[in-house]
Amino acid sequence: MDTLNALANGFSIALTFQNLGLALIGCFLGTIIGALPGLGPSNGVAILIPLAFSLGLDATPALILLTSVYYGAMYGGRISSILLNIPGDEPALMTTLDGYPMAKKGMAGEALALSGIASFVGAFFATWGLVFLAPQLVKVALLFGPAEYFALFALAFATLGGIASKNQAKAALAAGLGLGIAMIGVDGQTGVPRFSFGEVHLYDGIDFLVAIVGLFALSEVFIFLEHRGTPKATGDASAVKLGRLTPPLSMLKQTAPTMARSTVLGFIAGVLPGAGASLGSFIAYSVEKRLVDKDKTFGTGDPRGVAAPEAGNNAAAGGALVPMLALGVPGSGTTAVLLAMLLALNITPGPLLFTNNPDVVWGLIAALFIGNLMLLVMNIPMVSLFVRVLLVPPRYLMPAVAMISFVGIYGISGSTFDLMVMVFFGVLGWLLRKLEVPLVPVILGILLGNQMEANLRRAMTISDGDWSALLASPLSIGLWLFAFFGFIMPIVAGRFFRSKLPRTDSEADPD
Repeated sequence: MDTLNALANGFSIALTFQNLGLALIGCFLGTIIGALPGLGPSNGVAILIPLAFSLGLDATPALILLTSVYYGAMYGGRISSILLNIPGDEPALMTTLDGYPMAKKGMAGEALALSGIASFVGAFFATWGLVFLAPQLVKVALLFGPAEYFALFALAFATLGGIASKNQAKAALAAGLGLGIAMIGVDGQTGVPRFSFGEVHLYDGIDFLVAIVGLFALSEVFIFLEHRGTPKATGDASAVKLGRLTPPLSMLKQTAPTMARSTVLGFIAGVLPGAGASLGSFIAYSVEKRLVDKDKTFGTGDPRGVAAPEAGNNAAAGGALVPMLALGVPGSGTTAVLLAMLLALNITPGPLLFTNNPDVVWGLIAALFIGNLMLLVMNIPMVSLFVRVLLVPPRYLMPAVAMISFVGIYGISGSTFDLMVMVFFGVLGWLLRKLEVPLVPVILGILLGNQMEANLRRAMTISDGDWSALLASPLSIGLWLFAFFGFIMPIVAGRFFRSKLPRTDSEADPD
């Protein structure tokens, strides 16, 4: 009952004119960002962080805007998957298997509408899961001491590469790079400058917002420039006929059990640190194919093959917010970016968030319900508008991304030094992407490095330097075991997982 009362209070916060307007804007922009191949939710949220600060938004409105972009991008990824056979982001890969064949049959409108409904079902029930599971997880997290938190952070680094990771060694290298960057600045305990090279501007360390915008947003601009603004197109959205824009009732009845099963599987995958929406989409599609594909229709335009991955990846997106809010450990790349936003607002995610900042967390959760409804209403009648976005040349979009990045960061800090740091991280992000080194572990290292170091120091101080204190409790032992298997599993099972993912043209030809 306390949970429902808190949620009701959250709705009173979310239903203000400002927050409703921000949710609507975030949903609209998120859908467009998700529909554009290559951007995805992580880049979309990173691009709009400077805008949120430039507008002077408080914590709750800023988070409502960015999480609406997050959910909207998860919805939008299906559009280019179905129309062009190009996934808007990695979780939408599985949607291409049956979505594009449906489009070729002249059922593009039905596929888009059905996938929108499946996305709504997955996200809606995942948000209810967040409502009831996160407070319970908080009770467990209150048992954590410094040693347990250090093990938890190690678990986050070990698993964030995810089962889809192509190379765990590169993921570990990226995490080490992020931790090294986090060490820059004056040591809070000894007062000794570290890795500042005599530069006064580095005494306060690297601003993680500057790093995030550079690594995600500016690197995307540099990738575009590298290809001289002429990326290879693999389809033409204008050549696809949408047809009927509402699925028949028989199709909804056929896919309803699929949506239910996929929502449960996707949510579980999202709650697991590092699994994320890609695994939720893959598991949902694979399980559904084994259960119901008696006539071998999956892969030929079966509506259930569209509903399963969309319900799964959107449920996983909601599930990934559970460890981020309750434990302060992101469950996916996008929630790592959202974690940076919370820290920048002097709000510490974790067990005390629900006690110290209930208005923020419950207002955010209530806004997720409202945003889901907005996205459902928006994505069916306005789908033809979002399709036209695919026709906008990238040469017009990328300058806007660069402008928002520079103006936003300068508006936050007023420092030209931060602009140079942002450009440096943009070049670094471009280089890492060329080398296929994941960016999310770098961000996680910058975000959690100082907290990880502080908890290690506390544990050593309490135990008088005894390293065995890190394994003194059953909880910490369990976290270390989970971290070990989480790091090993992608090596063992990752090859099988990736072999089942459809190859995109960008994967087949890196040029």
